Amino acid sequence: MSLMDATSLPARKPKLAQLVINALRKRITEGEFGPGEKLPTESQLTTHFGVSRTVVREAIAALAADGMVQARQGAGVFVMAQASSAFSAIAGERSNKISVALNVLEVRMGIEIESAGLAAQRHSTSQVAAVHETWNEFDRLLRQGTPTGKTDFSFHRAIAAATNNPFYLEVLDALGSRTIPCDVASPWGTESVLTYEYQVGLHEEHRRILDAISARDADGAREAMRDHLSRSQDRYRVRLADQNKTN
Repeated sequence: MSLMDATSLPARKPKLAQLVINALRKRITEGEFGPGEKLPTESQLTTHFGVSRTVVREAIAALAADGMVQARQGAGVFVMAQASSAFSAIAGERSNKISVALNVLEVRMGIEIESAGLAAQRHSTSQVAAVHETWNEFDRLLRQGTPTGKTDFSFHRAIAAATNNPFYLEVLDALGSRTIPCDVASPWGTESVLTYEYQVGLHEEHRRILDAISARDADGAREAMRDHLSRSQDRYRVRLADQNKTN
């Protein structure tokens, strides 16, 4: 499948090179390609993304200008050690301290509340459909008793994409899916937290966000996202208080 088939495009079609840049940056910041690791060859990238060599070269040049990769003559393109950012450091945080989870949620609030409002104002038909699809998928997984964390992240990621500002998407990708509390890979997710009732509540909170975005109600979308993330903060504060009582 080509990148054009796999990526939900905004109303104003971005350059192919930008799509490749976004995809490679995501894979680097999430650690799929680690510092010092060689990227796939130019030929492999053209095949994978379904684009021309010129597009791939433009994308690599842009990533090199950002200091994320370095082209070595005769050897290939390698990920730079300094490619990890403050956001990717958060994504890589392995501490299970609840105070860290609260800090991450605070960062997400600063980003995602406005992201929801912009998505309500700017989304295309295909983009709001993508948000709806992730909501439906969460429901399907929940009914099956299957982990929902990755789909939870996909829901928030689809909203970021619907802002049509690529930086919202890049920041969320850099933070990574591990920042979603109900992701089983999250250091803050436990069986006592990831109950069916807890996830049903999340799903309902997501529905209110989705409804506001679909209605192009920017203020309503911001408020629904604020409520959603604030509830998560409240749940973690209760856990932190309970933890302190037992220590």
